[in-house]
Amino acid sequence: MTLDATDVDLEAHGLFINGAWCAADAARTFTVYEPATGQPLARCAHGSRADVDRAVAAARAAFDDGPWPHTPHYERAQILHEIAQLIEANAPELAELESRDGGVPLRATTFNDIPLGMHMMHVFAELARRSPYEPMPWNDFPTLSWNFVWRNPYGVCAQIIPWNYAFCMTIWKLGPALATGNTIVFKPSSLAPLSAIRLIKLIDESGLLPKGVLNMVTGSGPEVGEYLVGHPRVDKIAFTGSTEVGRKIMAIAAPHIKKVTLELGGKSPSILLPDADLDKAIDGVLFGMFYHAGQLCEAGTRCLVPSAIYDEVVERLVQRTRQLRVGDPLDLATDVGPLISHKQRETVEGYIALGRAEGARLLIGGGRPLGASYAQGSFVEPTIFGEVNNRSRLAQEEIFGPVLALIRYDDVGEAIAMANDTMYGLAASVWSQDIQQAIDVARRIRAGTVGINEHHVLNPYAPFGGFKESGIGREMGVAGMLEYTEPTHIHVDFQQQRDGKLWWDALLPPNEEE
Repeated sequence: MTLDATDVDLEAHGLFINGAWCAADAARTFTVYEPATGQPLARCAHGSRADVDRAVAAARAAFDDGPWPHTPHYERAQILHEIAQLIEANAPELAELESRDGGVPLRATTFNDIPLGMHMMHVFAELARRSPYEPMPWNDFPTLSWNFVWRNPYGVCAQIIPWNYAFCMTIWKLGPALATGNTIVFKPSSLAPLSAIRLIKLIDESGLLPKGVLNMVTGSGPEVGEYLVGHPRVDKIAFTGSTEVGRKIMAIAAPHIKKVTLELGGKSPSILLPDADLDKAIDGVLFGMFYHAGQLCEAGTRCLVPSAIYDEVVERLVQRTRQLRVGDPLDLATDVGPLISHKQRETVEGYIALGRAEGARLLIGGGRPLGASYAQGSFVEPTIFGEVNNRSRLAQEEIFGPVLALIRYDDVGEAIAMANDTMYGLAASVWSQDIQQAIDVARRIRAGTVGINEHHVLNPYAPFGGFKESGIGREMGVAGMLEYTEPTHIHVDFQQQRDGKLWWDALLPPNEEE
């Protein structure tokens, strides 16, 4: 593509293939913009099918002929610990990149996102130290045998992440795949690739990985992502993004029977039970909704409120939301940053208009913040709708922006039914002072992660993923690690004599001449 005049002095980033940084095959680039200002931030190589072919070939050779799949698991674990140490040593730079690139407030990236990514990598390293050997009970039928399962790395993994929560998404894709001995072709989002690129540069400079183990191709989803997903030499696909794109990825992967892990959309409910501690629950609901400006797949975008306390909840939510500061993500006083792009803002504004048309009551927000400092960025005010019908589009469709829907209920059974009345099943939260009751409710919710008196806090030891159309498979925890392995059952028979193998006689009677 032709560069804008303002792009000529921007930092340029190439592709990373077979241990080397290089330009795209056709020398094309694309520009990354700062969501808060609309100004160009960097240039990145725009890969092509030829670049994907080169990256896959490098990953294939590193897997089929290289040392990485056969590196002892404790050595791979040590390498992951060292990558985590690289993150810690470069945390301020990574936090600022994530803020400028993704529009996430610096307070969030500094004190949560980057430290969480570092912690996740340490956890994946710890899990990698566990032997891939899985013992099984001794079996004595038809005779005594010793059996165990050996976990093999899956092969060449295509990993595609979205623009939201980009740094942590990078970690929970790369970590398990590397821990289990796979090789990778990684594609970050074109809207927010910079923290991932910087991490890969740090890994490259460290010399920790053999060449070809980790490769990166940047570029558009239709041109780079779809071709990568359908590539016949790719063994496994891991994708995080919308349910719509997830369906397309499944269809592209189907002819080659590829293993696919999908972490997709959500419309997660926060359920306030009648005894909820509102001093805590109000802030918890708002954190679950407005963190990262609502641009998180598990965001608590529906809040189910008992009719008996509905008016009080509305008053307190609105009052607390007024205190949120929308602004420059690099300002530590900012609570809510911009959306990722003007296009995403238009989508969110369309849903705000839809909510009004559907008869929901706009309680706060609904517009763009006023002032010169907001003029070029993609800002939207934190927005809350009341009296929302759970079957309305506002309550059923993923918006991916700072729009909260409040829904009344009269009894807990009704709340559970409404929570489950969606195509999604990624996450939920239950707010109550009665932990046993909260657990009982949590067990009846069809969602992959349910927080009790909490929302958004991820535990890397635990599996993360969704029910229904929120995805397939799990990430993080032991379950997430196993997604990157193929099991081999090894059977060792202890019957050494032919005449003891009576089951062979079903086909081959004993040789009478012997």
